[in-house]
Amino acid sequence: MAFDASTIPADLLNFFALPEVSDDDFNAMALRLFAHQVQHNLPFQRFCQLRGKTPRSVKHWHDIPAVPINAFKDLTLSCVPPDTCARVFMTSGTTRGDVKGRHHHPALEVYDSSMRLNFAQHVMQGQPRIRMGILFPDEVALPNSSLAHYLQLALTHFGTADSGYFMGAQGLDIAGLTAALQQAQDTAQPLALLGASYSLVHAMDALAALGQSFQLPAGSWLFDTGGFKGQSREIEMDAFYDQLSATFGVPRTHCLNMYGMTELSTQFYDRGNATVPSVKRGPHWIRSRVIDPISGREMPRGERGILVHTDLGNYNAVTTILTEDVGVATDDGFVLLGRAQGAQAKGCSLAVEDFLKAARA
Repeated sequence: MAFDASTIPADLLNFFALPEVSDDDFNAMALRLFAHQVQHNLPFQRFCQLRGKTPRSVKHWHDIPAVPINAFKDLTLSCVPPDTCARVFMTSGTTRGDVKGRHHHPALEVYDSSMRLNFAQHVMQGQPRIRMGILFPDEVALPNSSLAHYLQLALTHFGTADSGYFMGAQGLDIAGLTAALQQAQDTAQPLALLGASYSLVHAMDALAALGQSFQLPAGSWLFDTGGFKGQSREIEMDAFYDQLSATFGVPRTHCLNMYGMTELSTQFYDRGNATVPSVKRGPHWIRSRVIDPISGREMPRGERGILVHTDLGNYNAVTTILTEDVGVATDDGFVLLGRAQGAQAKGCSLAVEDFLKAARA
């Protein structure tokens, strides 16, 4: 049975604030959100009806139908009218040209709470604040970017007063970045650099052109996300983290990667990249499975499959998303192995076709 929609944000904020939850608690919340989305998200409702999946028949979150991630590019997946939403985050459009996925957020309190609690636990690990250098444009420049909003939250809630941006509409501020790196090295004040993976490549290339490298003080760390997306030269992951470590003088154990996507409201983190691929972990309000995209069968532990995430932060869209990312489940997370290729990619494409056909019926 669906519950009062007006209580959803408050219920989720209270749920996120719990130090841990049982499997039964997660299942109960996932099923409540499923019932709400089946009632109010019409494309999802049609899809579930054709699959014979209803709030009456679905008893476990594993059985909530997974919506292919590319459906966000073709349909409006929202429980409220899109024009009432406070923010619409849009994907970069790198896979289908100018066709962008859209994730509608009625308000940002749930997204923001998910980010802050998760970042505090997995990245800051008890440290209240650190000087931050952001290598990505701000929200003014990119108002529909979930990453721009995410990094603004990081700076606001976890950055010191002398934190700032070193990338904007005109590109990389190499003079400002170099000055901040030199100051950190001279004063032994830890510095964290955060940005898209390709932004860090641009920074490394610019510093190499100047013949400069740095030895950042203990407590410094580097943070990348999103891959290269054709925005910079492609680098194999081991070489990427080797170059980061050599350029900034930060050990690979302090080179962190965040795995997230516009279509989710929650992110995954590793514990450094001394070795790659690293294990990604999330908070208690998101859970992942690894499946065969054609049969939907869950893969045995240690076998490759396509990642499916059930994110309770996605209360307005759909909680359960079939990605196009290959992974292997571990005891406490998953290892990300890259994009689907061959038969797995075909399986993902068929899943999109099935969803769109059902949702438009």
